[in-house]
Amino acid sequence: MDGTLVDSEKLWDVALYESAEWLGGTLTEEQRLTLVGSNMDATARYLLEVTGHEPTADAVATTGAWIRDRTATLFADAVPWRPGAREALAAVRSAGLPSALVTSTERALTELALNTIGREFFDVTVCGDEVDGRNKPHPEPYRRAARLLGVEPARCVAVEDSRPGTESAVAAGCLVLVVPNDVPVAPGPGRIFRTSLVGVDAIALAEIHAAGQ
Repeated sequence: MDGTLVDSEKLWDVALYESAEWLGGTLTEEQRLTLVGSNMDATARYLLEVTGHEPTADAVATTGAWIRDRTATLFADAVPWRPGAREALAAVRSAGLPSALVTSTERALTELALNTIGREFFDVTVCGDEVDGRNKPHPEPYRRAARLLGVEPARCVAVEDSRPGTESAVAAGCLVLVVPNDVPVAPGPGRIFRTSLVGVDAIALAEIHAAGQ
């Protein structure tokens, strides 16, 4: 979702830089980029460490709550789309292909983003707080999505922009269409690269899947 369908990573930037200041420190751009695709607990733990705090369970929970509250205010407004993303979702839905949203973002914030994206585009959604701590790059998020869709991961094309997400989908057995955004993603088996989602529809996805086999 973040950075793939909508350009919400820019909104996360605001929340994360401000949270570092709230913790009495600063977050460099290089440090911020390491958090792309990370889940909330890992993000909170990292921010505590770089600002000189002990990442205790209570501190992680408190920091995560602060980030959630700030991000919720930012997500309450319309979230900007990535190029071609809305058209790609509409084309997939029009073709009758089952689809899942697989995100490291937690359910409450995902629901806010879906006010912009549209729940009608997805048969199922899998959020970062629904995989028993086995977040990306663990394969469980994509395995869970495939199970809920009733298909084998090998029949799926995952669309990702980050390293953790790409590694998660590849490990689950999906072919991955990688559209990098803020950070580069290394080439590797099971990965097809494009610069945007412009022109991606059901036919293009079938061709991408066949090319990756």
